[in-house]
Amino acid sequence: MNISIPKGFKVGHFDDEFTGVTVILNEGGAVGGCDCRGGAPGTRETDLLKPEKMMEEVNAVVLSGGSAYGLAAGCGVMEYLKDHNIGYKTQGKVVPIVSQAVIYDLNQKDYHYPTAEYGYKACENADKELKFGCVGAGKGATCGKIRGLKYASKTGIGGATVKVGGITITAIVCVNALGDVFENGQIIAGAKSNKGEFINTENCLANGEVSKLLFGTNTTIGCIITNAKITKVQANKLASISHNGLARTIHPVHTDYDGDTMFCLASGHRPVINFAMLQSAAVQATEQAVINAAKESVDYTIVYDDSDDGWECE
Repeated sequence: MNISIPKGFKVGHFDDEFTGVTVILNEGGAVGGCDCRGGAPGTRETDLLKPEKMMEEVNAVVLSGGSAYGLAAGCGVMEYLKDHNIGYKTQGKVVPIVSQAVIYDLNQKDYHYPTAEYGYKACENADKELKFGCVGAGKGATCGKIRGLKYASKTGIGGATVKVGGITITAIVCVNALGDVFENGQIIAGAKSNKGEFINTENCLANGEVSKLLFGTNTTIGCIITNAKITKVQANKLASISHNGLARTIHPVHTDYDGDTMFCLASGHRPVINFAMLQSAAVQATEQAVINAAKESVDYTIVYDDSDDGWECE
């Protein structure tokens, strides 16, 4: 799969063996939007992305692990941008505009979460070799957790690009869902039985077979990046419609146990002939990015420790 990063954007990861950060930078500023559908989100600077707010441009979107603790990674991204004099200029100072969403991956006996240093280093790694799977924000991601982590599947962070009308639409998505990931109607990552077979989380919930729901321990987060010249209203529409891509591939999605949040950043380099084409492309790119997140992580396994319900990538 060829994944294109539109002109003006840089993407970088930093992680340890348990958790990590992915940063999407646009140092010149990009028109931003956001749509949060899940019931248990962890975010920063999302209100300013609403169409009625005055701020038009965003310098970075941060995706990270660590639950609410991981929001500290955004401070590191701000420090990096400040050190490079990037951000909103005011009274002789600069204030970088950094939005963020987090997943819950506090799955160890001890606390492991990204700090400001992780965010800074992710920025330093931006525009270098870009990988997907069990890296960055996807380091601690899993899906299909209705029976707990012992019977979940490893996922990660994925990417996909759709080009239409001379415009590039790329989705970067970190999948840490309560539900299962589907491709062509078949589960490719999700909750498993004692024998290792997929059990279909959606059917289990519909039948009232709730085994071990962990409130707020899930979330799928991501960002649409594009070179399209669009308004802030349209950026919010792309963030909103991209959730259809999540709904096509993650079953169930947008539950009270997920904090599903999608961003959109647009650099404005290419004129738009028909906005509906971009909306369709954003859905397709998001759908493919979710599948990519599962497939790129298939070689990693969850090493389960009965003593503390923890795991790590191998």
